[in-house]
Amino acid sequence: MKKIFLIASACLFVFTQSKVEACTNFLVTKGASKDGSTFISYSADSHTLYGELYYQAAATYPAGTMMDVYEWESGRKLGQIKQANKTYSVVGNINEHQVAISETTFGGLKELKDSRGIIDYGSLIYITLQRSKTAREAIKVMHELVSEYGYCSGGESFSISDADEVWVMEIIGKGKAILDKKGVANPKTWTLSPVWVALRVPDGYVSGHANQARITTFPLANGKTSITTKHINRLFNPAVEVIYSDDVISYAKAI
Repeated sequence: MKKIFLIASACLFVFTQSKVEACTNFLVTKGASKDGSTFISYSADSHTLYGELYYQAAATYPAGTMMDVYEWESGRKLGQIKQANKTYSVVGNINEHQVAISETTFGGLKELKDSRGIIDYGSLIYITLQRSKTAREAIKVMHELVSEYGYCSGGESFSISDADEVWVMEIIGKGKAILDKKGVANPKTWTLSPVWVALRVPDGYVSGHANQARITTFPLANGKTSITTKHINRLFNPAVEVIYSDDVISYAKAI
């Protein structure tokens, strides 16, 4: 089968709030396409949006290099993060290794937006594309970025794919601290890292999301097909179909 990855990309930049409620992604696995290709689509229905293809050239950087992070929608500088030693070429929402990422925003409770973070959803996409060779590696990179630097956007559904697999990853911040009776934040429930779940779309299936969270249930970790981030290196085992942040359940109970 061909392992050509296709992505239809439209309306990639926005200055208005209208984009937040106007996105649609379709996800198609190899077994569901005529020629055995995977593909995802990314559209935003708004007369104020104009499609743009961003380009980042592949590069190498000396150890200790930092990179500035700017909020995708506003252009506001959020901070600095460590630059990778080697980055990959990216055009639009796909890189030279046929990894592609798109999104739709579901928002969620405004109280869960975490102002401490310096990675917004747009930066998360494009930085990850520069650092990933597979969809599974992209999930790991996204986890590492938001765990170290925090996540400052609302709830997002991400479509993540490569030439072989398609995944849906949903993420939301932890917002303000949960205080105990003494008014002290519990560091176990209010870490910088957001909570998230990622599911592989089974081969032969199609999926989609349009500004509404799609993952309503997921199987608990069993060490084989479903794991938590405590064992994130197992993600590269092809048998793994589900991975979630190790505190997503405890945090949901805490709030």
